[in-house]
Amino acid sequence: MPTERLYFADPYLTTFTAHVVERGSLGGRIAVALDRTAFYPEGGGQPADTGKLGDASVLDVRVDDVGGIWHALGGPLGADVVEGTVDWPRRFDHMQQHHGQHLLSAAFERLFGLRTVSFHLGAESATIDLAAKEVNEEQVLAAEHLTNRVIWEDHPVRARFVTAEELATLPLRKAPVVDGPVRVVSAGDFDHSACGGTHPKSTGAVGLLSVRRTERRGSETRVEFVCGSRALRDLRQIGALLTRVATSLTVGAEELEASVGRLRDSEAGARKRAQELVEQLAGFEAEKLLAMAPVLGGVRVVRQIFADRTLNDLRFLAGAIAVRGGLALLGLSVEKAQLVFARGAASRVDCGALLRETLAAFGGKGGGQPAMAQGGLPDPAKLDAALDAAVDRIRSKASEGE
Repeated sequence: MPTERLYFADPYLTTFTAHVVERGSLGGRIAVALDRTAFYPEGGGQPADTGKLGDASVLDVRVDDVGGIWHALGGPLGADVVEGTVDWPRRFDHMQQHHGQHLLSAAFERLFGLRTVSFHLGAESATIDLAAKEVNEEQVLAAEHLTNRVIWEDHPVRARFVTAEELATLPLRKAPVVDGPVRVVSAGDFDHSACGGTHPKSTGAVGLLSVRRTERRGSETRVEFVCGSRALRDLRQIGALLTRVATSLTVGAEELEASVGRLRDSEAGARKRAQELVEQLAGFEAEKLLAMAPVLGGVRVVRQIFADRTLNDLRFLAGAIAVRGGLALLGLSVEKAQLVFARGAASRVDCGALLRETLAAFGGKGGGQPAMAQGGLPDPAKLDAALDAAVDRIRSKASEGE
């Protein structure tokens, strides 16, 4: 049987008494249907209310096909007459976010003709999807500004079921999709929307709306935002973060941007200088390794395994050996062994082919160009044997005169 929805008449109602009319289950939990309830069931992008029925926690609320509202419980409920208590902080938070969405959607449509195609209210933020591939920063700021202006003007919010005659006179943003009586939520004359959700008594209760970011999603643009206490929480977190960073840099908050810019420039210069030093050190090491390397086929071959380098270090060293006319067969012994082969211009060794032939025999994969190639071995214990095999191939070809 249909449940009387008390939140339609008073969304600020948090306690009520009701009769259990049916018992069953919902989502694998004990559930009851009531003759009347102040609990909002999930729908229209708005999550369900939570709270208490007697001593049992209400964990979820859903409506069935005939309008009955079921309450999923955290434990058994013995009584047939129960007192319900809605979690007010959660309800009010949802009211702020939901009504903020109405105002933001209306602002985008009024200013730019951008229609909202969907709405989602999450635990941390809310989103709307606009029917537009691109929404620029100026449009976002304008819609945010208009929304907050309407909030602060504190227009009355009316939520009521309307007659067909009244419905025909209202400029709804979207045509209703329900059969039968239509419930319209009006924010002064700024917005009129068909909606079954809970809303505050006036726009001022939304407090503040802050757009966090936008994201293109196919042919639509998602706008993430927060309202009321969530927006205040964001401001506090951002303010605290800015204060901590400014303090660590011993500057005022107003000087933070310039200070970060100087740090960025300094870091870029230091990174460039470090790169130059790495290249110089690689050159020195390459010359040292070449001096001790055997000659195969008229080319000095450096076969070396490292355990305390990065793959980028290995590439630099291989390149430095190649530039000096040598042939580098280098290995990196880490969780997954890495190999880098590189040759100088005077060598006829095809590093890509040599690497592929070498790795194929040891279960590895890799490839590259004749001048430089890179690959990996799943078993680091095979790295030494793999490099020996590569040296043997070079020696064999050198003896054949290739």
